[in-house]
Amino acid sequence: MGDTKTEQKLITLKINGADTQVPAGTLVIEATRRIGTEVPSFCYYPGLSLQAACRMCLVEVEKMPKLQTACTLTATEGMVVKTDSQQVRDARKYMLEFLLTNHPLDCPVCDKGGECELQDMVFRYGADTSRFVEEKIHRPEEKWSELVYYDAPRCILCFRCVRVCDEGMDVKALGVGMRGANSIIIPNREDHLECEECGMCIDICPVGALTSGTYRYKTRPWEMEYVSTICTHCSNGCKTTLSVRNHEIMRANNRDMSGINKDFLCVKGRFGFDFTRHPERIRQPMVRKGAKLYPVSWEEAAQTAATRLKAVYDSGAKDAIGFIGSNRTSNEENYLFQRMARATFGTNNVDHHRTADFTGLVTALGERASDAMLTMEQLYESKAVLVVGNDPTNQNPLVAWQIRSGIRHFQTKLFILNSGEIKLHRKATQYVKVAAGQEPAALRWMAHEQGQLQPDLVEQLVSLKAALEQEQEVAIVFGAEISGAAIALLTAFGSKLPGRVRYMALADYANSRGAADMGVLPDRLPGYAYVDSASSRETFDKLWSGLIPSQPGMTAPQMVGAAQAGKLKALYVMGANPLAHFGTLGFGRGKLDLLIVHELFMTETANQADIIFPAASAYEKDGTVTNTSGEIQALHKAAEVMGPRTDFDLLRILSHQLEKLGLGKAFHYKNPTAVFEEIRKAVPGYNVQAVGLLTGGAEATRVHFARNGHAPYDVPAGLIRSAQDSLFTSGTLGRFCTMMESLPEAEAQP
Repeated sequence: MGDTKTEQKLITLKINGADTQVPAGTLVIEATRRIGTEVPSFCYYPGLSLQAACRMCLVEVEKMPKLQTACTLTATEGMVVKTDSQQVRDARKYMLEFLLTNHPLDCPVCDKGGECELQDMVFRYGADTSRFVEEKIHRPEEKWSELVYYDAPRCILCFRCVRVCDEGMDVKALGVGMRGANSIIIPNREDHLECEECGMCIDICPVGALTSGTYRYKTRPWEMEYVSTICTHCSNGCKTTLSVRNHEIMRANNRDMSGINKDFLCVKGRFGFDFTRHPERIRQPMVRKGAKLYPVSWEEAAQTAATRLKAVYDSGAKDAIGFIGSNRTSNEENYLFQRMARATFGTNNVDHHRTADFTGLVTALGERASDAMLTMEQLYESKAVLVVGNDPTNQNPLVAWQIRSGIRHFQTKLFILNSGEIKLHRKATQYVKVAAGQEPAALRWMAHEQGQLQPDLVEQLVSLKAALEQEQEVAIVFGAEISGAAIALLTAFGSKLPGRVRYMALADYANSRGAADMGVLPDRLPGYAYVDSASSRETFDKLWSGLIPSQPGMTAPQMVGAAQAGKLKALYVMGANPLAHFGTLGFGRGKLDLLIVHELFMTETANQADIIFPAASAYEKDGTVTNTSGEIQALHKAAEVMGPRTDFDLLRILSHQLEKLGLGKAFHYKNPTAVFEEIRKAVPGYNVQAVGLLTGGAEATRVHFARNGHAPYDVPAGLIRSAQDSLFTSGTLGRFCTMMESLPEAEAQP
């Protein structure tokens, strides 16, 4: 588990006659799995407390008078284990006979049919007759929420759902009621659930007792194709496996426990996919003629966009065109987007909605950046974690899951410095509450012991600082509350700690880190090199056959302000909604002559556009994204939606139209893979092993950054702004996730 592991003593035991070496303390059930020997179990689940409720994992151990449960038995030196003796097979057969006493034999209609663990074990060990002749206990199916249904007769009381909700999610929304044969799982609100609606209970259930409201009675497992890709919502980069039938996404899960998130997904990752089929999806290009937008052909839309952009460019107005990119589009698309702005139109007016200050973190760390960035696995294994600002449970659910898992498995110490009473404070070793916006002041005191603070707060900070100084390893994660000069304070404090310190900036959306890394910034090129860096500019000049300007451009808020003031003539928006995020005069477009938008839905910005290109979502394209911890992962096309095209295709088409008009060089990349190959060679930190991405892994970037004499980095107030999304919101996209929006918990959000 990374470099935080210590060497473990190995012991030798014999399993089915074969010598096997495992680390001391390994459970027998895990030892058998290491050598590919199956010991069936229903209640056992890696990472959860041991239950020994189902008795299916019974094994025979030499010198022990009775069969033992492999899920609670620790392997010892010289132990001799038999997993498939006649006695063991008989015990499993009798256990299955008992489990089927009240279990309905409705496999042909059960949603779990074809992937049910009980069904598999009955096929392997079960009897063809039963000695139980009593009438089965029956209860009607219950609808606990729009997403979760419970069928009590199918339940085998393994308690996986209760444990994952309690131990894993720290929600405690499920429990056990009644006794004996009448025992059932009960929700926390008597007849319904009130929880985070993560759906972990559904996927962890080994039978068909808990089923999904988005999937039930729609298809069968063998009728679907399975595509692994990355969740399109928050910035944590959870891998999700989309189950697809006839080009339509039917469900999402990660039951194979691959990816940086293992089996974890929040409500957005597991249920927030139905936007792809929303009836309001834009499916045809549109051009404004007079006061209205009219559907047109792709050829007309592309030619009109190129002609009008060329006219603005030829008008001679300095920096007349602005480019606002996306934190949901792929790395390859972001790379091409800023290339078009710089090499084709000669402007550094390129930016995106920044929800975390990655630029500030890279700048503050300088040459230490490549080794001081924190991955998700390292966060899980950390001995101590300091959370500054943010609400990980709501805004970065995988980060919260990793912290909770670390506390359970490694006794991680959690320290929190925050202005809000976030849910994680229940797990905290120490929680320091500050006034809203006072996190930077607290950091200044911790770094330099300067500033006027309340005596009681100073006392708490002294205690916090002393506690962190006792740790040999600290992971620091922080939100949008910390940016620019405040990050320098944070890293200054971290550099004074005696142990190793790593950092993670917490952003909001799927590729916020990738947008920054790819140079969708007004003052930085791909890889964070300053735009006035002659050597970096020369590299990209040659690569792109263009001349990159050396003066920083306008930020996204500045571009929107300039548009409304008439100082910007054209605005090109790819997958963003700047008039909603940054508009100061309502949602009006101001005095823009031209507004071009790539979008999935008619957002506030799209409604004001002159030309709209219908764009594909992350679930409908190939490419790569980079999560908030700087780990690159591959997107794979799962769904097919008629009409929209990927932003990669849209930018490539437009580049060819512009070249015909004598402006810039066309993009001749055949596919996103060709763009990524260029990124690997040209962008510092991105020369990762492609095989890791192709096999579904995550590859950490290694940013190499030199300040080259630049002044300490700071940002204007309000430039770094979190969208303050909850578990049930996802910016503009969240409005069109119908199932998620239908939940009472979503309606209760402010």
